Amino acid sequence: TSLQMVSAVNNSSLLHPGFSLLNFDGHVFFFGQKGWPKRACPTGVFLLDIKQNELKMKPAFFSKDSCYLPPLRYPALCMLRSNAKSDEYQYIIHGGKTPNNDLSDKIYFMSLVSKSSKKMMFRCIEKDLGGDVPEARYGHTINVVHSRGKSMSVIFGGRSYTPLAQRTTEKWNSVVDCLPSVFLVDFEFGCCTSYILPELQDGLSFHVSIARDDTIYILGGHSLQNNTRCPNLYKLKVDLPLGSPAVTCTILPGGISVSSAIVTQISDTEFVLVGGYHSDNQKRLVCNTIVLEDSKIEIVERASPEWTPDIKHCRIWFGCDMGKGSVLLGIPGANKQLISDANYFYILRCKGAEEEKEEELTTQICSQISSEGPGDSTPFEDSEEFCFSAEANSFDIDDADTYNEDDEEDESETGYWIICSASCNIDINSWVPFYSTELNKPAMILCSGGAGHWVHAQCMDLSETMLLRLSEANIKYFCNKHVDLNKGLQTPRKVVPLKKQPMKLLRKKRTMKLATSTKKSFLRRLFE
Repeated sequence: TSLQMVSAVNNSSLLHPGFSLLNFDGHVFFFGQKGWPKRACPTGVFLLDIKQNELKMKPAFFSKDSCYLPPLRYPALCMLRSNAKSDEYQYIIHGGKTPNNDLSDKIYFMSLVSKSSKKMMFRCIEKDLGGDVPEARYGHTINVVHSRGKSMSVIFGGRSYTPLAQRTTEKWNSVVDCLPSVFLVDFEFGCCTSYILPELQDGLSFHVSIARDDTIYILGGHSLQNNTRCPNLYKLKVDLPLGSPAVTCTILPGGISVSSAIVTQISDTEFVLVGGYHSDNQKRLVCNTIVLEDSKIEIVERASPEWTPDIKHCRIWFGCDMGKGSVLLGIPGANKQLISDANYFYILRCKGAEEEKEEELTTQICSQISSEGPGDSTPFEDSEEFCFSAEANSFDIDDADTYNEDDEEDESETGYWIICSASCNIDINSWVPFYSTELNKPAMILCSGGAGHWVHAQCMDLSETMLLRLSEANIKYFCNKHVDLNKGLQTPRKVVPLKKQPMKLLRKKRTMKLATSTKKSFLRRLFE
């Protein structure tokens, strides 16, 4: 197991806890950015191009028949093949959090439709489901099982907001464990069925699940209700006969008490468990190898990498599986950095037992060759040279397509939990809805003063009637700070000066008026 630091170029703030990685044909794509997508990459999906230990993010594209895919944090994600041995696959994405902290209950299918040296094209399709549809959630898992020539997806765990009927003013935005139900999803017919198993008593989130054939192993996870990390190891077996499916659960010994761990596959039967937390304030720096063979699971400790002091002493860390035994890890940057939300990133590469044996054999051969005399060895020709590269993956794309975050507007100033003014009292931990239109975020309005900035409607003492009027009408609004300044900067209305008529013209008008009056008087006397 090796650890290597990579430097993110201009866009490390987009990668934050809760992101996901998709591996298509050896190319790794990032999904779940911080904030809403911007015009430079409206899809919110990026290719991670790592060259010379530098990480660059390059926009990916969607086909015209694709649906909109919001950037989702902590969704459930897995690979779906048409059958267990098929080379063609797509990804299933379910649930997750949007940048507004809304929870999604939708399910998407992402597939690669075309690729070239400069452009990768995806198709994203939303699937409609019926039956016992899982509620909106995050921090859960989804896996695909194969049994008797059929395939189904299994959704388990996660968290969601407190139901509306149970919400109180003090706990309006609080989250709870989802019920420990197991959902079977048949994508061929678009129906869901839920199962309640007696072995699963408590809801779990941020657990690990590994699927093989018709079996899923669930390891670790955190329970909000008990504030514990489950030490149990669950084995779910799914049988798909011609009739109704059968789901059974068995509790196995040898579990690990951990949450938010990452699993990467290094061979057909070997997986590596890395990262996560023992408790809220204690990271888990131990790595494990998980072997699945003959309907059995074996978990053994393996040699951990040489963790850097930054990783050892940081309070939190996050990451995701890159595929093929590699994991992208991130830790928060130091406070002394110029960019406060910048992160440090590392690539952890895990090797299987066969790869380690091959490496040892190669080392022995190289040592034998080096011990031979100069006359006994033949130099390599140019075409036979071995080129060892430290790159995680390379994708030759024109650097003109590289996403540059500096070209975009800074979205951090338009967040919902900013300090909008000197008298602002909106706090994410204690805020409760004030207007009837609010649910899980405060209402905001754009002030046209200066370069423009967002303020909380509640901090500006706006009534609900006035807030609705301003949102419906095309009227410029100025906050309490800029309203007086705006009045002072207003350009005075232009006053049209009175035109002085020439004396000659004025006398002519008076003469004509007098003649008209004399004529009317004469006619009046004549008819009388």
